[in-house]
Amino acid sequence: MAITDYNFNLPLDYKNKDGEKISIFAREILREEHENKSIPYLVFFQGGPGYESPRPITDSGWVKRASQDYKVLLLDQRGTGLSTPISGDSLPNMSDPELADYLTFFRADNIVRDAEMIREQLVGNNKWSVLGQSFGGFCATHYLSFYPDSLDKVFITGGIPPLNAHPDDIYRSTYKRVIEKNKLFYEMFPKAKIKARKIADYLIENKVYLPDGDELSVERFQQLGLNLGFSDGMATLNFLFEKAFINKKISYTFLKNILSLQTFDTNPIFTILHEACYAQGFSTNWSAQRILNEYDEFSIDKKDEIFFTGEMLFPWMLDSYKALKPFKGAADILAVKSDWPALYNENNLRKNKVPIAAAVYTNDMYVDREYSMSLAKIIPNISIWETKSFEHNALRSNGKKVLDLLFTRIT
Repeated sequence: MAITDYNFNLPLDYKNKDGEKISIFAREILREEHENKSIPYLVFFQGGPGYESPRPITDSGWVKRASQDYKVLLLDQRGTGLSTPISGDSLPNMSDPELADYLTFFRADNIVRDAEMIREQLVGNNKWSVLGQSFGGFCATHYLSFYPDSLDKVFITGGIPPLNAHPDDIYRSTYKRVIEKNKLFYEMFPKAKIKARKIADYLIENKVYLPDGDELSVERFQQLGLNLGFSDGMATLNFLFEKAFINKKISYTFLKNILSLQTFDTNPIFTILHEACYAQGFSTNWSAQRILNEYDEFSIDKKDEIFFTGEMLFPWMLDSYKALKPFKGAADILAVKSDWPALYNENNLRKNKVPIAAAVYTNDMYVDREYSMSLAKIIPNISIWETKSFEHNALRSNGKKVLDLLFTRIT
């Protein structure tokens, strides 16, 4: 494969194009047999928010399949990867209000504006196609709402967003799905139920610290449930718990593996702006934390089992993860911000002419199926492939099959 790296100097704020600039990185993948040929672009929007595009090491998976038909552009969304990354050790010297204002420019609307500027530089007035996974599908839907004339085809995997739902209602749905996943986990791995409760009890009775110095609280242990919605997630946790204890103490191997599974500290946008990716003219007020209190299933005081949380981010994380502490004041400001601009244009979506093929995973733990289907019903020219056979990470775990099915739905 021929790989070309691009760096684009683009505005932080598109309402002030002559103001501060940020660097946006994208990596182009072109198969050797396509060199010196004119083939269309497929731009990839990664899930998240706050995660960079994948770095293909081998010629495999969905990138291999996509590159058979397209020149693939792996975009590091602003604030991630090599695109002016946001992290605790790279923060500009700002007050909390200044940092909060800065972070408002890192939502889907500006990610798509970046893509539009890049399109103009790479293909001029020509169209290109996009593939959005999870939050990347939210970006693709924003693209369809505001720049449909720039798009040839759109592919979405596990990522048709709610049109205008408040995260309170979204979390009420997803918490129920997470409860179902917990029950399924313990049905599949009965010993894991006993071990998880034993680990939780140990953490309640003892101070335990991870190799990076952060405390492993019961609540942080519960966050391992983020993996329950992946095809390999339940097995991963089961095997993790098998090595939890050595000589009746929490093992170093267990603690080190937890660090590798939790990336909240290295990708802070995920925590800081996750709820904001739903916000349109209203504040979120740490919705996941408030709605959690409605579900006793997640109480740490249950005697015989401990349930894990899912894709929910909590204000206590800004105190418990030392890498997130610099963002605490700004995150609290963003949680009460109520003047977020709209992310989708319903009228434009109802008039859509761009061919769309979308995968909806019936048991998706992260992007609620009901909200996805509700929006899909109002969008013309969309072909839905709904399946119970795959989980949210199907693009990663079964990329060729997923793209084969989606590509054949648009001629």
